This record gives sequence, C-alpha cells and structure tokens, in this order.
Amino acid sequence: MSTAVPASPWTTTVTVALTGASGMPYGLRLIEALIAAQARVYLLYSQAAQVVARQEMDLALPGRANEAASWFSQRYSAQPGQLFGFGREEWFAPVASGSNPPDAMVICPCSMGTLAAIAAGLSDNLIERSADVVIKEGRKLILVPRETPFSTLHLENMLRLSRMGVVILPPSPGFYHHPRTIDDLVEFVVARILDQLRIPHQIAPRWGEDRLAVPIRGEGNVKPDGDHGP
Repeated sequence: MSTAVPASPWTTTVTVALTGASGMPYGLRLIEALIAAQARVYLLYSQAAQVVARQEMDLALPGRANEAASWFSQRYSAQPGQLFGFGREEWFAPVASGSNPPDAMVICPCSMGTLAAIAAGLSDNLIERSADVVIKEGRKLILVPRETPFSTLHLENMLRLSRMGVVILPPSPGFYHHPRTIDDLVEFVVARILDQLRIPHQIAPRWGEDRLAVPIRGEGNVKPDGDHGP
C-alpha cells in the first residue's frame, strides 16, 4: 500500500550556485526574487565566490553550509524549509543525484573555470556535479557567465553547452527601460533569468508593454464616440 506524499508548498525548486566571477549582485538578487516567488532554493557557492562577495559587496558569506542557510534565510525572510545550503563536497545532498533533481539550476555568476568544467563533465565538486545531474536529467541549466572579452576557448565551451540545451545568459542589461541606478541594471538581468525559469515577476518592465495599455475613454486618439482617429 503506497503512502501519499504531501503536496509541496513551493512553486518550484531551483538550485542556485555562486562562483568566483564578478557579478555577485546578480546572484544575491536572484536568490531574493526566488524566495519572494515562493520557490524552494538549494544554495551552493565556492570559496572564490566568498572572495568576490567581500570584494564587490563587502559581505562575509558564511563558510559552513548550515550557517549559510540560516544567514540567507534571515536576510531574505525565507520560510522554514524554503532554503537549504550545501557544502562543496556534500555528496549526500539531493542535488548530487539524478533520483532527486531540482526543477532547474542557475549558476550566477558563472566563472569560466566552472563553465569549462561543466562542459568537460568533470564533476569534481558539488556545483559541477549538480550541473551534470541537471543536464543528464533533461532539466534546465542556466549559466550567467561574467567575462569580457570572451576567448575562442570560452566561446567553444559555451557552444558545446548550448548544443546540450544549456541556456547561456550573459548579464548584458538593456537600456531601453531608461535605468537610473545600478539596481535597475541588476533587476533587468535577474528578470531575464526568471523568465527562463518561467517564474512570474514584476521586477522589471517588458518591451512594448506600454503599447498594450487600454486607453481611457475620451483621452489620446480615442474619441468619446468610439471613432478612432486624429
């Protein structure tokens, strides 16, 4: 006789990995947005990511996985059981096995070293193994590589991954929404990541959305009698 599994209170489960590339504000804002969207988050980050966080945001990320889970949960007001942190070699973590894969994984920011290791299938640490699991299980993997310029080797690795179905999403913010702050630029990139995850949000404007607004009767080019024209 089978036992019914209780329904999950979370909309989706996303593994988020932070690595040693520049762009830590993107990763932290993504975690915040996922928590707000009622997603469950599995969090991984490298030692190099800790260095970058301190350099770019003056943040000292905890060194232990359990401390990281508590620290991030408090920072972003996560509910109990909504955010879990796993260590670099915590091979018994759910993300290490295809029997319990997340719905998607995002590496943001993604260093070229991590990207190359994933392309080669090395799986030498939990971040690389988690990405390998997501690829082999046919789940969505999104890499946010922050490097410029890209070398031929970088491009070849990205092409190889793209052919496997991996989404390569460089943090290249647009300017058509007239950003006024750095936060506006960060929001633009995070919004594109959430779109790829199919998670609804309203953190950044969409192209052409203003054209869909219903004009108020009697204003603009809509005459009171309903006759359109100048």
